[in-house]
Parts: sequence; C-alpha cells; structure tokens
Amino acid sequence: KALASLRMEKGYRDYGHDIDNTDGPLEAGFGFALAFDKPGGFVGREAVLARREAGALQRRLVSVLLDDPEPLMYHAEVLRRDGTAVGYIRAASYGHTLGGACGLAMVEGHGATITPAWLADGSWTVEVNGAEHPATVSLRPLYDPTNARIKV
Repeated sequence: KALASLRMEKGYRDYGHDIDNTDGPLEAGFGFALAFDKPGGFVGREAVLARREAGALQRRLVSVLLDDPEPLMYHAEVLRRDGTAVGYIRAASYGHTLGGACGLAMVEGHGATITPAWLADGSWTVEVNGAEHPATVSLRPLYDPTNARIKV
C-alpha cells in the first residue's frame, strides 16, 4: 500500500491499470519521453506526430486529490467538472504526504481543449459512495510537480 500511495501522489503511471493500449502517449502524459528524431523512428511515430500537429488535446490523464481527507477513492469513481461527468478515476490510494485520497483519472474535454487553465476554471467533484466531494485536478503530479525533491 505504501508504494501505491507514493505512486499516486507522484503521478507515476502503471501500464494496464492507469493507462492501456487505448491511450496515446500524449494523452497519457508521456510526450516528454518520445524521441521523434530517433534514427529509424518508432512504431506509431507518424500517428503520434499527426496527433501532436493537430493541436491541443481533448483527452488527458490528470492527477486528482480530494479536498476532504476523510473519503477514500479506490477505482472507477466518477469525476465531474461543473456538474458534468467528464471522466473516471482509473486508480487511487490514500496519499499520506498529501493528506487525502488521490488518484489518476482520464478526462474527456467534450470539445474543449484540456489545458491547465481549463482545469483551473472548472469546479471539480468526485462521486464517492453516492456523495459528491470537491477535488483538485492537475496535469502535473500533486506531490513535487517540478521534480525538485526527486533531483536532490
């Protein structure tokens, strides 16, 4: 459980749980790891380049933290922006460093581009056991978003 908690706080993805073969690397937040200039390319390079050139993404994996430390998230809780369901929690745990339940969710913009400003402009809630709980949502990890602590 300790590693799951730390993984959720830092936003480390687990293939098969948080992301799968239906998620593109840009949507999953792995754009930084793609070597587009790699000799010989890589499988799917043209598709990823086309997606990148098409512009901003309308589907993204985000980090979620419940504002209330009491409720727990596990998996498949509905995530809402301004009262509209836009995604679900793919994986979650209690974040001991953050002091509340945190997780990763795939968000659909329903025509809107998912940017930090779009996330900040919305009012976010997660449905846990039939009740809506306010949440904070970010494209960056909730713990150490600039990697300052990991580079010590």
